[in-house]
Amino acid sequence: MKILMFGRGVISATYGWALERAGHHVEFYVRPGRAADYGDTIEVDLLDARRRPWGKRVEQNWPVRYRESLDPDHDFDLIVLSVQHYSFAQAAAFLGPLVGGATVLIFNNLWDEPAAAAEHFPADQVAWGFPGAGGGFGADGVLRGALLPVVFFGTLDRPPTEREQAVRGVFRGAGFRIGENSDFRGWLFVHFIQNAGLHTQSLKAGSLSALKTSDLREAILATRELVPLVEARGVDPRRHRNELLPFRAPVWLAAPLLATLFARFPPTRRVMQAHANPEELRAVCRDTLAEARRLGVEVPRLEASEPYFAGDGAPTTA
Repeated sequence: MKILMFGRGVISATYGWALERAGHHVEFYVRPGRAADYGDTIEVDLLDARRRPWGKRVEQNWPVRYRESLDPDHDFDLIVLSVQHYSFAQAAAFLGPLVGGATVLIFNNLWDEPAAAAEHFPADQVAWGFPGAGGGFGADGVLRGALLPVVFFGTLDRPPTEREQAVRGVFRGAGFRIGENSDFRGWLFVHFIQNAGLHTQSLKAGSLSALKTSDLREAILATRELVPLVEARGVDPRRHRNELLPFRAPVWLAAPLLATLFARFPPTRRVMQAHANPEELRAVCRDTLAEARRLGVEVPRLEASEPYFAGDGAPTTA
């Protein structure tokens, strides 16, 4: 399959690497002038956990292909769109007229209504997914992160189409397991509040890797306070029991388990240590709080953390 990764972010680069190794032709669309800035290789240092629970370390100077223009008559079969959630609307508006006959995999964190977010694309050419990977580009330009074994897919309350099944087949063929949810709108919103709850504490601690058990206790309680917010947006939490289980369990049990997972499980630890975009964390919290205020939902722990995400991340004082 011929695949275009939109942009050269962490998710695009990590999955582009995995899909190319599975035999697909992969290119990256980047803004004019960026190809020369990036150079013709990406240095990767990844922990690949698709086949080994603890991960296999891969260090490679990976030759990549860039393109700085795209015409609607291109021959790409699949376009993977994964950008920071606050950049999604701009990216979708730009890409919409250029989709051609390709399937567009929206592989993205989203807080906007999915149907509205995808309005620039032909409805029958859209597939919905979410990555199970993370990390960051370091100051030295090296991509450090982890590739987890599960990739999440879903639909907006209908069976997957033939195009969507084909996309799932691409990822299965690359060694990923598929998690499926028919209420993907709700799944995305639940995931978003989980992030917001976690980042009430990670921004205070200074980084994801600095979180302690006591921080995770507060993150769990903050996430619990946010569940009524997704309910106010029309999400039925009963359809997302598995995703919410760590936040429904007794805090005395869940917090130490999460702390152990983050600190002792190498792929998760690598994601936490390598994450390099604090602005995304702040934006998740800001957007969640704005929606809570709009809907009149009380979220005291998120409110209390506002000094850490309202501006540039430095807490403000009176």
